[in-house]
Amino acid sequence: QVHLAESGGGLAQAGGSLRLSCTVSGSTTDSYGMAWFRQAPGKDREIVGGITGFGDAYYGDPVIGRFAIFRDTTTDTVDLVMNSLKPEDTAVYYCAVRLGAYGLALITPEPFQYWGQGIQVTVSS
Repeated sequence: QVHLAESGGGLAQAGGSLRLSCTVSGSTTDSYGMAWFRQAPGKDREIVGGITGFGDAYYGDPVIGRFAIFRDTTTDTVDLVMNSLKPEDTAVYYCAVRLGAYGLALITPEPFQYWGQGIQVTVSS
């Protein structure tokens, strides 16, 4: 079993920054991929970005150039650094893990086996 613990988030003004962290514990393999998704009210869950099992980062189009993902393999933590925030970034953010992802850059929720509880990010204009 794999457990994900998210932290960070909260309220920021437009143009500001926030940082989210996700710590993985439990039975994992070295090739697992991690990703951040978000879901705003009335909208589908969408990819924010992720890191493949090989350590390559990838991002959804709305956040390219503004957000960055960092993975610390010694602590099994993935951080999402969010800069130049916009009101449309307001959503509940979820981290997710896919065991055996290898080099796949997974951008839809379905392949991910484990999810965090979600954390609110609110950006005011």
